[in-house]
Amino acid sequence: MPVAVLRRAARETLSGLPREFWWLWTSTLVNRLGAFVATFMALYLTLDRGYSASYAGLVASLHGLGGVVSSLGGGVMADRLGRRPTLLVAQTCTAASVALLGFMEHPVAIAGVAFLVGMASNASRPAVQAMMADIVRPEDRVRAFSLNYWAINLGFAVSSTAAGFIAEVSYRAGFLLEASMTLVCAIVVFLKLPESRPERADKGEGARDDERVGLGTVLRDGRFMSVVGLSFLVALVFQQGAVGLPVAMGAAGFTSADYGMAIAVNGVLIVALQIPVTRFIEHRDARRLLVVSSVLAGYGFGLTAFAGSVGVFALTVCVWTLAEIVNAPTQTGLVVRLSPTHGRGRYQGMYTLSWAVASLIAPLMSGLVIDRFGAEWLWGMCAVVGTAAGVGYGVLMRRLPDETPRPPTTEVPTSAPAPASGPVPAPAAPEVGAC
Repeated sequence: MPVAVLRRAARETLSGLPREFWWLWTSTLVNRLGAFVATFMALYLTLDRGYSASYAGLVASLHGLGGVVSSLGGGVMADRLGRRPTLLVAQTCTAASVALLGFMEHPVAIAGVAFLVGMASNASRPAVQAMMADIVRPEDRVRAFSLNYWAINLGFAVSSTAAGFIAEVSYRAGFLLEASMTLVCAIVVFLKLPESRPERADKGEGARDDERVGLGTVLRDGRFMSVVGLSFLVALVFQQGAVGLPVAMGAAGFTSADYGMAIAVNGVLIVALQIPVTRFIEHRDARRLLVVSSVLAGYGFGLTAFAGSVGVFALTVCVWTLAEIVNAPTQTGLVVRLSPTHGRGRYQGMYTLSWAVASLIAPLMSGLVIDRFGAEWLWGMCAVVGTAAGVGYGVLMRRLPDETPRPPTTEVPTSAPAPASGPVPAPAAPEVGAC
């Protein structure tokens, strides 16, 4: 019976994950349910405060720059201080800075605090992803990352809808509500999540290489940095859904409501399909998944050049959203697979940096290309970049070692029946694992 099939599918999807994962998942969901400020920031600055669109763009850029700065810093903190202290510091600072932003009056103060908000909020992402890799068994990590990504999008879909109603009452209330819900995240981490950072067996001369990981180690890891570069290319493509698509639709005579209807398909599909698609891809070849998803993303945006109605725009969104659903957990799992156990924070920080830099460059790139050459050239470039990323993944993963277990480590035990160290069967985010 269909009900029995659905019940069995849900049980298989949700079972077998440790209790600590679900508390981390809950923290992520609460955080995204309260993500109001990012939705109405531009409207707040232009309509409520009376600033120009250029100033609003500057504030958004400074917010993104803060995320770039903290990507590596958050990763280093996660390895040195631990995942739990990093999350507590990042979330507490995020709550304080978001609340403070709601009371800023001077334009310089608003810009400065927006930078702090971006820096504090992004610092938690490497710690979330590293903790998830610590506490979840290797064979379950793709499913765990996918469920976390699903929580991010479900929370954001709800918060985006609520943001409009909250803004009608009070913009300041939105700032304070987001600060409060971020503080709830910190309380959940403090009360329910133990430290998961693996213990170092030996700090002397005989320590293993993977216990001596610095940022220089990450930068010298050519294979991993290749993944970071490919991730940057894929991120450039996906960012066009938020930066290039609304500009192109506006230039073609469509309204903001038309764009809202088209882009809403993205959130609806992710919420509806992320879990069943993950069940389909969970144990499939990561190389094929990354190649196919990269090419599908590029050509999904490439097809936008032929869109002439809201319905066709929505169809193109369906294509690249399917690529996003496949790519996000698979790519995050690949990062974990290539990360040494005691360097997961730094490696996740470098991976997060690729998306943060892409979020800075994508608006400049899309605006320049559309203004000088037209939107068709932007969509053609997306197809080329997506194809290049697909070819890159195909070549890179042909040289990856077999997924054999690492030597046992002295990781903190969790409720999972197997240790969390080691490679993962192939997997941000934009943003994956934000809390």
